[in-house]
Amino acid sequence: MHDERRRIEERVERVHNQRIKPAIYSATVPFDVEAWQAPGEPVSFEEAAAARYTPFAMDTPWGPPWGTTWFRMRGRVPAEWAGRRVEAVIDLGFVGDWPGNQAEALVHLPDGRPLKAVNPLNQYVPIGNPAVGGEEIDYLVEAASNPDILADNFSKTTPLGDILTAGDKPLYTFQRADLAVLDEEVWHLDLDIQVLRELMVHLGEHEPRRHEIMHALDRAMDALDLDDVSGSAAAVREVLAPVLARPAHASAHTISGVGHAHIDSAWLWPIRETKRKTSRTFSNVTSLADEYDDFIFACSQAQQYEWVRDNYPHVWARIQESVKKGQWAPVGGMWVEADGNLPGGEAIARQLIHGKRFFIEHFGVETKGVWLPDSFGYTAAYPQLAKLAGNEWFLTQKISWNQTNKFPHHTFWWEGIDGTRIFTHFPPVDTYNARFSGEEMDRAVRNYSEKGGGTRSLAPFGWGDGGGGPTREIMERARRLADLEGSPKVVVEHPDEFFAQARAEYPDAPVWVGELYLELHRATYTSQARTKQGNRRSEHRLREAELWATTAALHAPGYSYPYEKLDRLWKTVLLHQFHDILPGSSIAWVHREAEAEYARVAEELEALTAEAVAALGAGEARVFNTSPFDRAEVVRMAEGATAYVEVPASGSAPLTGVEPAQPVKAEGRILDNGLVRVAVADDGTLSSVLDLRAGREVLGDKGNLLRLHTDLPNYWDAWDIDKHYKNRYTDLLEPSSIEVVSEGPLLGAIRVTRAFGRGSTITQTITLRADSPRIDFETEIDWYEAEKILKAAFPVDVRAAHSSAEIQFGHIQRPTHTNTSWEAARFEVSGHRWVHVGEPGYGVAVLNDSTYGHDVSRTVREDGGTTTTVRLSLVRAPRIPDPEADQGKHRFTYSLLPGASIEDTVAEGYSLNLPLRVADAAGAPEPVVSVDGQGVTVEAVKLADDESGDVVVRLYESGGGRAQGVLRTGFPLAGAQVTDLLERPLEETVEISDGGVAVSLRPFQVLTLRLRRG
Repeated sequence: MHDERRRIEERVERVHNQRIKPAIYSATVPFDVEAWQAPGEPVSFEEAAAARYTPFAMDTPWGPPWGTTWFRMRGRVPAEWAGRRVEAVIDLGFVGDWPGNQAEALVHLPDGRPLKAVNPLNQYVPIGNPAVGGEEIDYLVEAASNPDILADNFSKTTPLGDILTAGDKPLYTFQRADLAVLDEEVWHLDLDIQVLRELMVHLGEHEPRRHEIMHALDRAMDALDLDDVSGSAAAVREVLAPVLARPAHASAHTISGVGHAHIDSAWLWPIRETKRKTSRTFSNVTSLADEYDDFIFACSQAQQYEWVRDNYPHVWARIQESVKKGQWAPVGGMWVEADGNLPGGEAIARQLIHGKRFFIEHFGVETKGVWLPDSFGYTAAYPQLAKLAGNEWFLTQKISWNQTNKFPHHTFWWEGIDGTRIFTHFPPVDTYNARFSGEEMDRAVRNYSEKGGGTRSLAPFGWGDGGGGPTREIMERARRLADLEGSPKVVVEHPDEFFAQARAEYPDAPVWVGELYLELHRATYTSQARTKQGNRRSEHRLREAELWATTAALHAPGYSYPYEKLDRLWKTVLLHQFHDILPGSSIAWVHREAEAEYARVAEELEALTAEAVAALGAGEARVFNTSPFDRAEVVRMAEGATAYVEVPASGSAPLTGVEPAQPVKAEGRILDNGLVRVAVADDGTLSSVLDLRAGREVLGDKGNLLRLHTDLPNYWDAWDIDKHYKNRYTDLLEPSSIEVVSEGPLLGAIRVTRAFGRGSTITQTITLRADSPRIDFETEIDWYEAEKILKAAFPVDVRAAHSSAEIQFGHIQRPTHTNTSWEAARFEVSGHRWVHVGEPGYGVAVLNDSTYGHDVSRTVREDGGTTTTVRLSLVRAPRIPDPEADQGKHRFTYSLLPGASIEDTVAEGYSLNLPLRVADAAGAPEPVVSVDGQGVTVEAVKLADDESGDVVVRLYESGGGRAQGVLRTGFPLAGAQVTDLLERPLEETVEISDGGVAVSLRPFQVLTLRLRRG
């Protein structure tokens, strides 16, 4: 029996591949082709149409890396083809098995209208169905010669990732440009055989259905005339029709197919190329919608829609029409599919605000779900933020990549840090590029964890990243699998319909509490440190600009709030939070441009803030505090002078200077301000940090130990840190110099310089300020390492059962033990401005101004005490996909905060990231808003987006407990309304008394208030 099965399978495979597939196109004639190589960056259609073309022959190399070659193709449909289905077939010389990440093209009509794209698995352009014969065809084809950056499966470095280093050697050899007749009967036969063969292979050996299909295929081969495939195809299909008509079992799993084309907004190509990828894919999708009335395409990322709107108006009009017809489903409601961990809380809110508003404004559609299939883990703040933006569901896929533990659910309720739950689905097909193969259908059913509770799952189908999106072949597969015995049922439908049905059949689905941690790609918290720093700085600069612009708009006659500029700058920052830019996993070109964009954003925001402050009027030197906490601290001026000042939250004060209660002394290698005493050892580490207030030593071992680890992950350099990195390391214990650089009384500092590795240097200024227990490590690194990671360790003498790391609008606790595989897998985790560890009565925090990755561990010392070690991941040196990643200069600050409560830590995290600003201004008005009440923290202050003049304030509970307080305003208050993130009124009411708004928050609750001025 085994020999017979093998005979049939081998027979079917050979006949299918060598006879049937080549017969799909029954007649061809070549185009006449001419070419023009565009110089430099892509050009407009008008410029290309006016260019001078030269004859071009097939089998000719073309396309330098990142180049654009325009091809003019002319031909005439033969008269004898009248009544047949005629197409253009174009093969640019596609290589490899990755349908995206290589050559692709957009076909234009002579008047400039984009017609359809050409991609490796989507090479046709429809001409006539049926053709009339004699049609004159004239195409102008814009072909992009994008290099395959990962052609060697993530294993080799390449200079191709930047146009500056890629060279100009042609990458592709043009294979085919034909007018062709599609033999529809043979084409359908090909699909019949594909579906049945794949179903047969994935049915069990003892399944009768498997043998039924096998023998039907054998009989079908008997019916095929090898010398006349076209003439016998219909008879062969009749043989297969009975096995294709057998209906699925009543209990068969149902898969909701949703057309999809995952397009990374930048990754192995620059942003400029994504703009073209979207036009190509979207033209394909609208073309497919014309062919298949039952086709539905889900598409996220408002930024990509905007690119098409601005650059390809004809494609944009076709999208609008498809939305009206119900075949195109805007989803996700975010500006881009952002990284799921690294953007700040207000940034995620703005992702949702800008995304949802775009779809409402341009399509009249309010999206209902968050669509994030490919981000590298998801913050536990998402459920609340998603719901506050009006969403009902959440979709992800990436958790299927877990290295260690299989995620236990596919349909579940996800509960965030504040207790909000959102209905969530994680497709068991384990891909967001499905094609309805037999293997995928089998995997979806086997994987599905909710058997017995639910009966359906979702499968996004289509080729992504420039692969062309869904194809007609995938749609034909879906039609054959709609009701086929041995397979799950496939129905193509809107994701909202899937989620409504899934929730209705399984309302008591299991609950997952906390973050969705991806047990992979942990290095994305650290790679490309300058990109991450640019994001962090931009988020805080935006907060600053909005606060002082609001202050000026309320109190400075003639000042106009810069709505358009802030909107544009926010969108620039949101774009760069895309899940392959901010994580540091893109090519060099992307990160080079990101750094330049962040510099431009910084310059423009600095100008906006300075303009707002200046609008308050000239006068005395004042200190401006953007933090939501009152501050008494040492401020540095531009000329290097220092002063000790007291400034209210979100307000300002004269730069008069007051005497601190605890000045700093620097004696030898000891810094002492009466609160803490810091001793620097001969090796440059901290030998002691004595908390004078608590009378206890903070450290359990060397503090600020810099450890250089070998860092070569098994597969994905920029993405991964694998656990074995810990096994090989060098401690940097030989400083080049140690010197006191400031002796007080406001500021004491010791500078430690080290040289190491391949010519790298690190200079750290250890700084202690008057009246503050915070110890800063102002760090400058000139970094030239390869395949290394640098960690900074703080072993503290506390027995901490868990660490607390700041996330968006709160913090998350993670165990410090590794009792189970789930804890052990979290050997590298993300956090925002701080990490806190503590035991009852005493805590210590490690703060940062641009670092996200860290690890926390516990050891028991010989004296029986426990040391809890917090280590920050400072900088890495991956080589793929950017061979020069992170090379060069880095400047950042991290801090140790002894004796810190969570409230102290939150306040100092803001202070470190929002330096006091000194400017010349008149006596400033009262802060726009202030809060009486512990734990109620102001995250954003701005004018309402509808330009009504209302003030919008976003608050949250930052300590993890209940909080009550009163929000007071620096302007006459006429009314207050609770709103959603989009500033639309909610039914919740607020009480106004004594000129303030009473606020009551549950743990980590986010509250948006719209304040009407009197």
